[in-house]
Amino acid sequence: MSGHSHWATIKHKKAATDAKKGKLFSKLAKDIIMAAQQGGGDLDANYSLRAAVDAAKAANVPKDNIERAIKRGTGELPGVTYERLTYEGYGPHGIAILVEVLTDSRNRTAAELRKIFSQRGGKMEGSVAWMFEAKGLLTVAADAITEDELMELVLNAGADDLVRTNGTYEVTTTPTEFHKVKQALTDKGLTPGVAELTRLPKDLIKLEGDAAQKALNLLEELEDHDDVQNVYTNFDVPADLAAAKE
Repeated sequence: MSGHSHWATIKHKKAATDAKKGKLFSKLAKDIIMAAQQGGGDLDANYSLRAAVDAAKAANVPKDNIERAIKRGTGELPGVTYERLTYEGYGPHGIAILVEVLTDSRNRTAAELRKIFSQRGGKMEGSVAWMFEAKGLLTVAADAITEDELMELVLNAGADDLVRTNGTYEVTTTPTEFHKVKQALTDKGLTPGVAELTRLPKDLIKLEGDAAQKALNLLEELEDHDDVQNVYTNFDVPADLAAAKE
């Protein structure tokens, strides 16, 4: 399976910029709060919380911020109550889009996202969740290890698949096996470029030129919304657009 089509890479490049503005810290803290709220504060028992904490650490979120977010989620500290919602819709030329949000006002968030969809040539309606699968995704630079060696390592650790895309290996897992596979990579001295629980499209829609840029503009504006945690799409972002974002 090769499903992130450069979109995951673009999001991670954007995250580095957002970190400078403090926006990324806020999104990561909200993700920790919600994970702790839903599954408790034990990292070993709550793999969603562990993934959220790992993402926060990778972005250099201070330890105190992480601990406070966990305590807010478990109720040990007061804080805003967030609701996790998923909105579905279509972008330009029929690309499917899933938007995961954490919000304290579902009416406000829904109205703002609907406006973004409309202004960027999309519509927030319909059902597209069936087009995606919940997966763990890890990427490794192709020059860091041979494909045969990596294949043996990750499959023994519980991975579903491995494919090579340009200069990168993409490793996919079930959500429950994600941390085991990630640990196997770490123990081998490999640092994943992307390591996240995600939703990967079953099939991809290819767009080029102005159509591709229009679709990417919608995705980036949705991603930039304060309440949005993740944006998933089946749009196959062309390599030239992806490279322009790096």
